[in-house]
Amino acid sequence: MGRNNVSDGEITAGLDEADVAAFATELDQAERTRQQIRQFTARRPEMSIADGYRISKKWVDLKLASGRKVVGHKIGLTSRAMQQSAGITEPDYGTLLDDMVFEQGGDVPIGRFITPKVEVELAFVLGKRIEGPGATMFDVLRATEYVIPAVEIIDSRTFPVDPKTGTRRKVQDTISDNAANAGIIVGGLPMRPDKIDMRWVSALLSRNGVIEETGVAAGVLNNPAIGVAWLANRLSPWGQTLEPSEIVLGGSFTRPVEAYAGDVFNADFGPLGAIGFRFV
Repeated sequence: MGRNNVSDGEITAGLDEADVAAFATELDQAERTRQQIRQFTARRPEMSIADGYRISKKWVDLKLASGRKVVGHKIGLTSRAMQQSAGITEPDYGTLLDDMVFEQGGDVPIGRFITPKVEVELAFVLGKRIEGPGATMFDVLRATEYVIPAVEIIDSRTFPVDPKTGTRRKVQDTISDNAANAGIIVGGLPMRPDKIDMRWVSALLSRNGVIEETGVAAGVLNNPAIGVAWLANRLSPWGQTLEPSEIVLGGSFTRPVEAYAGDVFNADFGPLGAIGFRFV
């Protein structure tokens, strides 16, 4: 497969349909029982990035069959540092479902997760369809109804380090795990995309009154709208598009901060308002 990037991975697959279905079922059970499982790449080293997306899609299909609904998508691994650590040259993506949405200012049940972490992002709420290939940042700006502050809760259904071999999880494992997505909270001030310079949106992320992380949205591919265009183009080979009313998380511009029962988080976006919530 040459370089380990998403474009090559979408062409090359190493697992058959039975493997894909079995791994998707494992992830579903791991989430329901809150018990992490061994990385798939530790068991099947030939697994490609395309296989990771096939597993993720199959897992989402299981959730849809159980009554869940798609509300949008997320983009991950958007910062240069995270891409280098994962050994890829592009972001990854996952699917947002209705049971992942939590209310701003409310309580988030810690028992829903295994090892939850919090990240700060911008969310794009779409008013028009965005379809690849060939989607650009300008298509995203025209299609976006508004941009709003967001927090993503990420989780891992697979072990970060394999308990048998000591090898670290690979990007294929993270992709198959729905790009680590587990929850989303939006809040603050919705803004039209032409009324704000997204590159300079900044945020302070505090836990229990202590500022743990700060960041600027330009850390996401120089402009988070570029990531949404990338996503539309990457979904195209799978026959998928970004639809009106969907939410797209543009990617984190802070390091993930671990969360425990009783932790109170506040993501302060300055003039765009703040998002507060508590894990219980």
